[in-house]
Amino acid sequence: MKSKKNNQAVTKTAGYTFPDVTKDAAALKRMSYAQAEELCANIRSLLLETASRNGGHVASNLGVVELTVAMHRVFNSPVDQFVFDVGHQCYTHKILTGRADQFSTIRREGGLAGFPKPSESEHDPAIAGHSSTSISIACGLARAKSLTGQPGSVVAVIGDGALSGGLAYEGLNNAGRSRDNIIVILNDNKMSISKNVGAMARYLAVIRGKKNYVNFKTRMVKALGAIPLIGRPVKRFFFRSKSAIKNAVYKNTLFDALGFAYLGPVDGHNMQHLEQTLEAAKMLKRPAIVHVCTIKGKGYPPAEREPDKFHGIGKFDIDTGEPTHSSETYSNVFGRVLCDIAAQDDKVFAITAAMKTGTGLSRFAADYHNRFYDCGIAEEHAVTFSAGLAAGGVKPVVALYSSFIQRAYDQIIHDVAIQHLNVTFAVDRAGVVGEDGETHHGVFDCAMLNSVPGLEIYSPCYFAELEQNLRRCIAEEGPAVVRYPRGVEPYMPADFAVSDAPMVLYGEEEGEILLVTYGMISSEAFKALDMLREKGVKASLLKLCRIKPIGDEAARISCRFASVYFFEEGIRQGGIGESFLDTITGGGFNGSFRLRAIDNRFVAHAPISHLLHGLGLDAEGMTQFVLSGGEEVNG
Repeated sequence: MKSKKNNQAVTKTAGYTFPDVTKDAAALKRMSYAQAEELCANIRSLLLETASRNGGHVASNLGVVELTVAMHRVFNSPVDQFVFDVGHQCYTHKILTGRADQFSTIRREGGLAGFPKPSESEHDPAIAGHSSTSISIACGLARAKSLTGQPGSVVAVIGDGALSGGLAYEGLNNAGRSRDNIIVILNDNKMSISKNVGAMARYLAVIRGKKNYVNFKTRMVKALGAIPLIGRPVKRFFFRSKSAIKNAVYKNTLFDALGFAYLGPVDGHNMQHLEQTLEAAKMLKRPAIVHVCTIKGKGYPPAEREPDKFHGIGKFDIDTGEPTHSSETYSNVFGRVLCDIAAQDDKVFAITAAMKTGTGLSRFAADYHNRFYDCGIAEEHAVTFSAGLAAGGVKPVVALYSSFIQRAYDQIIHDVAIQHLNVTFAVDRAGVVGEDGETHHGVFDCAMLNSVPGLEIYSPCYFAELEQNLRRCIAEEGPAVVRYPRGVEPYMPADFAVSDAPMVLYGEEEGEILLVTYGMISSEAFKALDMLREKGVKASLLKLCRIKPIGDEAARISCRFASVYFFEEGIRQGGIGESFLDTITGGGFNGSFRLRAIDNRFVAHAPISHLLHGLGLDAEGMTQFVLSGGEEVNG
């Protein structure tokens, strides 16, 4: 949705007044440093008040308030374009670009997205939700400006965590040699979702300790700017030259070698120093790196103490920082069970990509430090690294979010599946995930992984099934996947017995109607059976736990029913429903088959219950689908 238009140069919301650069870009620039600092304090208050009600990415946004304000004071959006890597730190940007009066709706259904969204505002030039993309996008935008003669700079804001992703280096390699007007702001807060790891993290730590060059340069720039007439030309020469002064004071960095002018490190919470450095980078009109050091969670003690906890959080109490709802989750169960397995088998290793806390591996990392590897934001490396481990005789378990495993599709095929290596993929956040929206829903992994030969896939609904499936996958030879949703365990009928069988038939063994599904929405299917029964319709449920391969038993069961209704919390094209139809048809089924899945679309942000209802995948939607005869696919 596009931003609201009004005639006010400022927006008043929640008791605060915010400048609106879409109406009066100069208003923000006219502020004194003291006024700008007061603005930053008000933005932090609004961020905390809103996130405590709506949930969201708290720590990352609190850390870039001054940086974002400084960017808007130095540059002129949208002529100058801002590309936020990952995008979860864009809240201040949204407040300043005409969306302050809508900010209370962020991450709510029908409200502002929690990430940059071009359909929402011209000040968001690209969508973001995954890591390490900003430099490549900015490289393309800057080249487009050069080719078409458009004015302005392109500014990419990338965190040190995102800099561990391979795509970031591909972008750096090409942007640095481009000579285009691109500025990369390296937001160095020593964190991604979990604490940063790897050689780049150590390298940046070394750079942070050597501030003599940037301090010298800042003093030099200030002195040159004060010289009448000749000061500005000399200052421009100073920045554009590869002078002996620079090499004598500060050794060239990796970024210099890649073709960038390197400026920094600079205190990311000192408005004056930020603006001076950004002005210098802007003046260069060539690829530049501005190294900014920030504190994740700045200004809110609970987030500063535990930035990983406040990376992405639900509703919380501002006074204590504690979530308003807390209970056992699938991620917790996965982490606990994996620790139990590791205690009995010293060949079990755990690998994740900057998601130790999010995937429930904190205890494993503490108890089995030598068998835990955090690869940083590098899903491709995590998978290929696990292939090497498996080839070496150990049993790696790779824990990734569903939407992030998309990045490692080639590695799963080429490095793991072809060699039939014993790698287990624990795919967290499977299915719709709620308020993070299009870029984060785990609705593509089944269709993607369904195409990989030799790969077994399990999709449990309940905690006990998750444990059984995980143990089976690690114990058996060959690659396997266990995919499970976020959140807490859903409803289960009192008379349903959890089984380690690939599929379980619940209800009559034959009849008119058979519902088939898998994963978390199996719970909704159980409720739908009760709703149908209340309306005088008898039906049974075939609950799949192993969804690849389907198995011949599915056809034998389906052939005993006149109509099969398949429900899938995933993309329809290439999904499990289509495979199920192919399997049972080959096994002699000639009844009617109706499939409800996510059909060729991206899913917006909203609470999970609302999304399932809108997709017709909750109990009510399933019931109505059956009563109306559904959508005929094969008959």
